[in-house]
Amino acid sequence: MQNTDYKRILVTAALPYANGPLHIGHLAGAYLPSDLYCRYQRLQGRDIVFICGSDELGVAIMVRARSEGITPQELVDRYHPQIEAAFSGFGMSFDFYGRTTTDVHRETSQSFFNKLAEKDVFVLKTEAQLFDPEAGIFLADRFVIGTCPVCGYEDAYGDQCEKCGTSLSPLELVNPKSTLTDATPELRETTHWYLPLGDFQDRLSSWIDAHPEWKSNVLGQVRSWLKDGLRDRAITRDVPWGVPVPDEASSKAGVDATGKVIYVWFDAPIGYISATREWAIKKGDPELWKKYWKDPDTKLIHCIGKDNIVFHCLMFPAMLMAHGDFVLPENVPANEFLNIEGQKLSTSRGWAVWLHEYLEEFPPDLLRYALATMLPEARDGDFSWTEFQNRVNSELADVLGNFVNRTMTFAWKNFDGHVPELVAPSRDDQAVLDELAAFPGRIGSAYESFRNRDAVFDTMALARLGNKYFNDTEPWHTRKTDLQKCGNTIHVCLQLCASLSVLMDPVLPFSATTLRKMLNLWGVKSSRPDEQSEGSIGWEHAGSSLLDASHMLGRPEILFKKVEDEAIQMQIEKLQSAGGDKSQESSTSFVPIGSEIVYDDFAKLDLRMGTVVSAEKIPRSKKLLQLEVNLGFESRQILAGAAEHFEPAELVGRKVVIVANLAPRKMMGLESQGMVLMAEDRDGKLTLLSADGEDGAVVR
Repeated sequence: MQNTDYKRILVTAALPYANGPLHIGHLAGAYLPSDLYCRYQRLQGRDIVFICGSDELGVAIMVRARSEGITPQELVDRYHPQIEAAFSGFGMSFDFYGRTTTDVHRETSQSFFNKLAEKDVFVLKTEAQLFDPEAGIFLADRFVIGTCPVCGYEDAYGDQCEKCGTSLSPLELVNPKSTLTDATPELRETTHWYLPLGDFQDRLSSWIDAHPEWKSNVLGQVRSWLKDGLRDRAITRDVPWGVPVPDEASSKAGVDATGKVIYVWFDAPIGYISATREWAIKKGDPELWKKYWKDPDTKLIHCIGKDNIVFHCLMFPAMLMAHGDFVLPENVPANEFLNIEGQKLSTSRGWAVWLHEYLEEFPPDLLRYALATMLPEARDGDFSWTEFQNRVNSELADVLGNFVNRTMTFAWKNFDGHVPELVAPSRDDQAVLDELAAFPGRIGSAYESFRNRDAVFDTMALARLGNKYFNDTEPWHTRKTDLQKCGNTIHVCLQLCASLSVLMDPVLPFSATTLRKMLNLWGVKSSRPDEQSEGSIGWEHAGSSLLDASHMLGRPEILFKKVEDEAIQMQIEKLQSAGGDKSQESSTSFVPIGSEIVYDDFAKLDLRMGTVVSAEKIPRSKKLLQLEVNLGFESRQILAGAAEHFEPAELVGRKVVIVANLAPRKMMGLESQGMVLMAEDRDGKLTLLSADGEDGAVVR
């Protein structure tokens, strides 16, 4: 069950690889959601520590460094400060941002490894692995390339085929080659340490079952792995870049560990622990980190993207269980992937929006808000520059900015920059103040349950309420006919502005600070860890009146400037020139429009909303998935030809549209009781059609 009785919160955000700059896909997956949550919690006055850092070890770093002809250390020394600076410019409120090449991280990882070795957790295996005779080293997964045995793609890596997405091992590749020398690898024996995940299957299953509140995409993927059965996982590698296997563990095992390092997916999550240790050292209390990792009164949250679910929900928890001294995660709210302009984000072909380049053109709050409204919380999302412009212009500028500006302008023109007194409030005045009181709880509840988009939409709803109230009370008329009534309107609107300056802080921290300066409102708790604030005004106060009558206001200024079409066109052209533009392909590549039908033909279809309850691959079928779809009033078994496009776990919990009155059809010995509707792109990619209706709702 979810723990609500905790003294402190520890939030970790996935460590980004220090082999390239940050892009908006990173932000939408792990970083903006975690920052929204942490800023909200600080405004609540809670004891929270927010940890992240650069992942500087592993084969991905070696691959990039080798391609540039530099050392791995030179590479990470270039990208770590760039990433840290971009995070700072975007407003990420980490308590500490570390890196995994520090002495503290090496010591922490080796100590953790030794503890598990002392407890005889590991299994040692001697197996044949691919060896590059020219380079003289064993080849890690990413240093082997060959033909995928599933789809025939000739440039598949030894850990995964990037075309079909199949997880592979180097030995499965057809005609493998070394990416280091282009040599044909040889099979040679080597000994490695393995973490026997199967030994922890029952404990992990029980722990997962105790968290039904977790997001469905997380539970679906984890339960799929548990259903297949967990297997031993190698946690050492024969590569020259990483945390060396400690001498104590190698001596105990009687194995020569020269040239062996700890697998990056074993040491990377330990990076959360080592970074917290460094934070404690920086605070002047080296033992303080233990309260956040070992005290059961701590609520541990991992914020990640969906590609890291297995490591944070199975592998790292198994490591923590094996060690025995650490708390387990209370939640792992993973987000799905973010596409760009309808295409899959691809750094290799330049189809990405880079954070450091964005920050050279626009204020950070604009992207924070626009991305927050597009977060892929339950399914893959899509970022478009046109949508970004619409969010900024029609919501930030026309709703929030307009409400603040007209309120402040009226206060200065008609009440000498003071908050007018509220006298004998009307029913409308009181109704708005009463409605305001519910907003902190409503928005806060969304943040607490990691529904960040809902929290942001509800925050904007308060500004919409203010605009409607302003229009309904018509202060431009009452300032001439009834100045006190006009004063009541401006008093109430200023209270809404003051509340917004607190409630919008998680998503718009820079603008919230500007608004508080305009209101001359001080004493608000800081949502940043490095700002010492004696403020007594927190989240719980934002539903009440924060400005006294006669309070002197600061000078008004424009909160948000609109984004011009020219600026958006420039960004679109930059993206297209960097990554190619599929939208400009000839329209002849589309499937031709079908024969004309009349409405009566269409009306025969009974289209219904449903939720995928379970999804499984069908043995002996490459294309079919067996789905159970809940229609609200009944469940249906539907066979979908989507196995080459989706992993079963990806579909669990997804909303779908089905043809409910399609005659049953037998395939592979199973009956399909309907059809799931999907869109097929020109390249054959399938995408689910969905909507937000309840299960069983008729789609018209």
